[in-house]
Amino acid sequence: MLKLSYTCLFSKNAPGALLLTCILISLSTQSRAQQFGGNPPSVEWKQVDSKAARVIFPAGMDSVGLRVANIINQMDKVIEPTIGNKHRQVSILLQNQTTTTNGYVGLAPFRSEFYLTPQQNSFELGSIHWPELLSIHEFRHVQQYNNFNVGLSRVLRIFFGDGGQALGNELSVPNWFYEGDAVFNETHVSSQGRGRLPYFFNSYRALWQADRNYSWMKLRNGSYIDYIPDHYPMGYMLVAYGREKYGADFWRKVTHDAAAYKGLFYPFQKAVKRYSGVSYAQFRTDALNYFKQQFPAQTIAPLAKGHFVANQEFPVYADDSTLIYLKSSYDHIPAFVIKKGEQEKKITSRGLVADDYFDYSNGKIVYSGYRPDARWGYRNYSEIRVLDIATGKEKNITSRSKYFSPSFSADGSKIVAVDVATSGKSELHIVNTADGKRIANIPNSKNLFYTYPKFYKESSIITAVRTPEGKMTIAQVDVKTGESKYLLSLSYQPIGYLTIRGDTVYFSATTGSNDNLYALSISDQKLFSVKLPGGDTNIGHYQAAVSNNKITWVHFTVNGFRLNETDKGNTKLTELADKALPVGLSNFNISALQKDSATNLLASVADKPLPVKNYNKAYNLFNFHSLIPDISDPNYRIALRGENVLNTFQSELSFNYNNNEGYKQFGFDAVYGALYPYISAGADYIIDRRRYYRGNNVYWTETDLHGGLQIPFNFSGGKQITGLSIGSDIYFTNTSYRNGYGNLDRRYAYLNNYINFSTHIQQARKNLFPRFGQSFSFIYKSAINLNANQFLALGTFYFPGLSANHNLIVTAAHQEKGQNNVIGFSNNFAFSRGYEAENLYKMNKVGVNYHFPIAYPDAGVANTVYLLRLRGNVFYEYTHASDFYVDGSKFKANFRSVGGAVFFDTKFFNQESISFGIRYSHLLDRDLFGGSGSNRIELVLPVSIF
Repeated sequence: MLKLSYTCLFSKNAPGALLLTCILISLSTQSRAQQFGGNPPSVEWKQVDSKAARVIFPAGMDSVGLRVANIINQMDKVIEPTIGNKHRQVSILLQNQTTTTNGYVGLAPFRSEFYLTPQQNSFELGSIHWPELLSIHEFRHVQQYNNFNVGLSRVLRIFFGDGGQALGNELSVPNWFYEGDAVFNETHVSSQGRGRLPYFFNSYRALWQADRNYSWMKLRNGSYIDYIPDHYPMGYMLVAYGREKYGADFWRKVTHDAAAYKGLFYPFQKAVKRYSGVSYAQFRTDALNYFKQQFPAQTIAPLAKGHFVANQEFPVYADDSTLIYLKSSYDHIPAFVIKKGEQEKKITSRGLVADDYFDYSNGKIVYSGYRPDARWGYRNYSEIRVLDIATGKEKNITSRSKYFSPSFSADGSKIVAVDVATSGKSELHIVNTADGKRIANIPNSKNLFYTYPKFYKESSIITAVRTPEGKMTIAQVDVKTGESKYLLSLSYQPIGYLTIRGDTVYFSATTGSNDNLYALSISDQKLFSVKLPGGDTNIGHYQAAVSNNKITWVHFTVNGFRLNETDKGNTKLTELADKALPVGLSNFNISALQKDSATNLLASVADKPLPVKNYNKAYNLFNFHSLIPDISDPNYRIALRGENVLNTFQSELSFNYNNNEGYKQFGFDAVYGALYPYISAGADYIIDRRRYYRGNNVYWTETDLHGGLQIPFNFSGGKQITGLSIGSDIYFTNTSYRNGYGNLDRRYAYLNNYINFSTHIQQARKNLFPRFGQSFSFIYKSAINLNANQFLALGTFYFPGLSANHNLIVTAAHQEKGQNNVIGFSNNFAFSRGYEAENLYKMNKVGVNYHFPIAYPDAGVANTVYLLRLRGNVFYEYTHASDFYVDGSKFKANFRSVGGAVFFDTKFFNQESISFGIRYSHLLDRDLFGGSGSNRIELVLPVSIF
C-alpha cells in the first residue's frame, strides 16, 4: 500500500547505550525516501516563497505550485491551535516526473516532496485533487516537527541539528500519532479524507469480524504469517477518539509533554494518562472499541481461521466457467492464474507494476508495467504490457509512457488507457493492441481525471471521473469530441472498478460505512443497487466480473482479498431514484470533525496571486543539517552532514580520532549528482600517525586527496530488477615524516576503477532473498607511475531452495595484487568465515550457503523488542591463497570452514526493523594468522537495517 507520508519514528524511550545506533538508523532510513540526483539538469525550477513554506516546482507547473502555497498559507493559522504555534519554513519539492503516488516530510534535512501523479483507486486515498490532499496531509507533518522541537528534543537539536531532533521525536512520539493526526487533518479540513472512507477501515473490520484479539505489540510490529494493518488506520482511530473524548487540544498537550520528555521514561504513555485520566492501555482499548461499534455487528466469517492465505484480485471471465485473476501471497510473488471449476493453474508471474489492475480479452491480458528511467531516479514510466496466456509470452507495446488502467475493446484490437502527463493533465488515449501505436487522443476540456475506462460500443468510453473539485461520477465520453455526459449525480463518494456487460456498467461506490456494488443501465440511465449473497457480512464489494450467467466480486477478509462467485439469479437489483448514490459519506460518529473553523476549510481557500520566482539550483548548496557521532572502537568519529533541498549535492565535514595510533583525522567529502556522471571529491588531513620502525616509533603527517566519476544505471523492467554502476576514482597521498625520517616521505597516486551489476526477480514478503538473481563486482586499483595494482572480482548467485522461502546462495571471489607492490591497497576480499584475514598475493574463494526460516514467533518483551522471525544459515567456504616468502619461495594454503548461524529479525521500540545473528564457524584448516582452536562463535554485527 502506498503511503502519503514518510515517517521513521520510535514510540519508546531507548536505553542510553542505543542512542547512537538509533540516530544512525534514523538518518540512514530517512535518506531512503529520496532519490539522489533524481532530476535531469534540463529541469528549470520555480518557487513561491512564503513564511510557512517555500514551494519549489518545475517550470510550467505554476498553477499547482500556487495552489499548494495558498492552501498551506491559508490553512496554517487555522489548524495550528491543535498542535502548536511554532514555525519554521519548510521547502516542498513538487515532483512531476514520477508515476508514483506518494509524499513525505522528513528531518535531516528538513524538507518535503510531493509526488504528483494520482492513483486510479479512489477508495484508498479518496478523490480530492491530489496536490490538495498532499497539502492538507503533509503540512500537518511540518507542524508536528516544528512543535516537537521542545525540551530534551530541543537540546538534542542544539547539539546534533536536525538529526538530534529526529532522534528525540522518534523516541518519544509513536509513528501512529504522526499519521493518525495527519489523516484527521485531511478529514477535518476537507469534505472527504480517509477518515470518511470505509476502505480505510477495512483492515480493522476484518480483524474484528474474525475475532482476532492480537496483542498491542503484534498490532504495532506486524507479522510474516498473519495479516496486520499498518499504523495509519490505527493512528486515525486513536487520534480521532482522543479529539472526540478529551477535546481539540488533547493531543497538543500530550505530544508537547512527550517530545519535551516530561516524565523522562515512556513520556508519551505518561502524558496520555495525565490528560485522559486513564492508562495508556485502557485508552487504546477504548478508542478501538469506539470505532468497532460504528460498524454493523458481524458473526465470525467462515474464512477467519488460519493465517494469511493470499490476495485474489481483479477477476475476469474467460468463459462462463473459467476465471482469470491475480493472486499474491506472502510466499510467492504476484502471478496471473486461471481457475476452471476447482482447478487453479498459474499462467505466469506478473512483472513490475505500480498498480495491480489488469484487463482480459480473447486470450490476452493487458496491464501497466513499471519501468524506471535508466538514469534519473525521479523519472519513471508506466508502459502497457500485453500477455498471451496460451504461450506465457508478454511484451511492451508502449515505451516511456505514463499509462494507467488499460482496457481492451470488445474484439481486443484496441486498448483505451488513462494518460497522465507531467503537467498533471489526464487524457484518454486509444492505442493499437498489436504495436501500441496511438490511434486517438480524446480531448478533455473539463479537466477531468479519468479512472478505469471501458469501451462502450465503438463511439464512446464509459469511465469513472473526478472533477477538479474532487467529486465523482460515471461519464460517457465521446471518442471523437471528448464531450462528457454524466450518468450519475456528482458526489464525494468514491467510485471505481468498472466493468461493462451489454448495456450495463457494474461498479463499486462508497455508501455510508461500506463500499457496495451498483449497476447502471447506460441507455436509460437507471441506477440499481446490487444485493449479493452474504452482502451484509462482506467487507466491501469490489472488482465485479460478470458473465452470461454468473457474477464474481472481491471482498476483504483477514486472510486477504477473496473471490465470491454466484449465479446471477441469486442477486437482487433495486432501482434507485434520481441517478444518485444513497447515504453519502459517514463521519463514523466523530463530531470533532465539524466543531471549529477548520471544518471543510479547503473549500474556502482562495487562489490569491503570489509572486513566482526562479529557484537558484545553487541555493544553500551545503545546507549542513546534522552532527552525527559514530563510535566504533578504536575510531571515534563525528561528522557534520549537508544536503541541499534539490538533493543534488551531499557533503560532509568530519573529525576522527583513532585510539590505537592516537592520530587525528580531518576530512571533507562531497558528491554532486545533477549531471549524468556523479562527480565526487574529498580530502583528508591526518596528523600524528605512527608505526614502529627499526626499534622506534616514527610519526608522520598524511594528506589524502581524491576525486571521481560514477554513472549509475537502473535497467529494471518487465520481471527483472537490474542495476549497473560504473565509476573511477583517483587518489593522491602525500606522507611527511618527522624527526629526521624524511627519507621515508612518499607521494603516490592510484586509480580505483569499478563495475557493479546486479539483477534479480521480485521478492515476496516472506522470501529471505530473491529466488533467482546474480550480482557481480569488479574493482581494479592501479598506481600511477609506480609498480602497484590489485584486482578484485566478486559474484553472488541466488537459487531457490527446497521450499518457497529457502535459498541456495553460491558466492565466488578472486583477488590478486602485484607481486612487488609498493602500495598496500585496502583489502576487500571476503575471507572464509572464522579465519583472521590477511591481504595475500592471490586469493580465490567459493562459498555455498543455505538459508531457511526456522520459526515466526510473533512475540515481544515489554514493548521494546519484538521477534518476527528466526532464520538459519548453514555454509561451507573454501579459500585458496598464495604468496611469497622473503626468500622468494612460494607460500600456498587452504582455508576451509563450515558452520551455521541463527538470525533474529526483530523490531525495536515497536517501529524499527533490525536484524542480527549469532554464527558458529568450525575451521577445517589451521588459522595461520589468528588465534588457536578450530571453533569460533561470533555475534554478527553491526546490525543490518532493512
